[in-house]
Amino acid sequence: MSVRLNKFISDAGICSRREADRFIKSGNVRVNGKAAKLGDLVSQEDHVLVNGNSVEMRTQRIYLAYNKPVGITSTTDRNDPDNILKALMYHGGRVFPVGRLDKDSEGLILFTDDGDIVNKILRASNKHDKEYIVSVDKPVTTQFIRQMAEGVSILGVMTRRCTVEKINTYTIRVVLNQGLNRQIRRVCEVLGYGVTRLKRIRVMNIDLNGIPPGSWRFLTDSEIASLLQAVKGSRKEASPRSAKKRSASGAPGGSGSPRKKPSGDAGGVDSPKSGSGKSDSAKSTKGKPRNSRSRSDAKIAENKKDKKKGVRKGTGKTTGGRKSGTTRSAPKPGRSSNRNDSKPTKKGASKSKRSGSRSKK
Repeated sequence: MSVRLNKFISDAGICSRREADRFIKSGNVRVNGKAAKLGDLVSQEDHVLVNGNSVEMRTQRIYLAYNKPVGITSTTDRNDPDNILKALMYHGGRVFPVGRLDKDSEGLILFTDDGDIVNKILRASNKHDKEYIVSVDKPVTTQFIRQMAEGVSILGVMTRRCTVEKINTYTIRVVLNQGLNRQIRRVCEVLGYGVTRLKRIRVMNIDLNGIPPGSWRFLTDSEIASLLQAVKGSRKEASPRSAKKRSASGAPGGSGSPRKKPSGDAGGVDSPKSGSGKSDSAKSTKGKPRNSRSRSDAKIAENKKDKKKGVRKGTGKTTGGRKSGTTRSAPKPGRSSNRNDSKPTKKGASKSKRSGSRSKK
C-alpha cells in the first residue's frame, strides 16, 4: 500500500511529518535515487534515503503506558529540562504522548508512534473514558458530588455529565469522557474546593496497575487489540458540522435553572430538548429571509408615516390623509364634508375619484 512520503518518514520514527516536509524541500530526501518532491507516494518496495540514511517502513507500532510523576512537564520540547520524553527514556524509536497531564498531576499517559490513534483517543466527541483519583482540601459533601456530576461552567462552556463517587472524606473517583484544560481543578475551584492531589489511573481499557512512578511498560497484545477495537468507529477529524459549546446558564450553585441545549450535537450530552433558549417568535420565523422582511417592514412603516402626516410623496403637498398621488376637490354645497357620507350620483363620478380627478359640470 502506498503512503505519502512524509508519513512514511514519520512512521519510521525519523521525525514528524512537518520536519519530513522540510527535509524534502531542502533536497535531503531521495526515492529510488531521485530527489523527492512534496506529495510523493512510496511503498515498501521503494528505497528511501533521508540525509543519506536508508529508511524502512515500520510494520509494528509502538504502544507504551507510562506512570508520570509530579514535576514532569507533558511537553516534547527538548529545551524544557523536565520534558516528558527525557523522563520516559525510551530509545526504541520516536514516540509521542497521547494527551497530557499538568506538571503537578501524576498518573497514566500513553505513548505511541501511531498518529492516527492519538486523534481518535483525544477527540472529545468520541467520548472515551479517563478515570482519576482526586483528593481535595475540604470534606466531600453530597452537594459537591452532585454538582460536579451534573456539570459546571468553566472556560465559557458547561462540562459534560460525568461519574463522581466518594472514596473517603477527602477523596473522590471521577470518570470523564471530556478533556478541557485543567478541567477537574477548575471545576473544584468553582465549587469552592482546592485539589491537593490528582492521579489518572485509567485511559479507556488501559490502567496503571503494576507500573511504578517514573516507569513504563509495553502494552500487551490483548490490550492493543482492545484499544484498536474501541477506537475503530471513532473520528480522527472534526465533524463537518462544527459542534457548539453548551450554554453555561444552567451552572450549579446558581438559581438551579435548567441548562440550555445548543444547536450543535457535541457538548449537549443528555441535555433536555426543551429550553433551547429561542423564543416562540424566533422559531416561527425560521427559514424566512430576514433581509426581505426588514425591507418590507421599513416600507410599510414609511407609508404609514406619510399617510399620517398627509404629505404627498415627492411634492410636499397635503393630501388630506389620502394616498399620495391623489387629489381632493372642495365639497359642493349641500354635501357633507365627510368623505364617508358623500355618495356619488353617477357611476362616472365614482370612477373619476379612483383615477384622482373629478369632471366639472
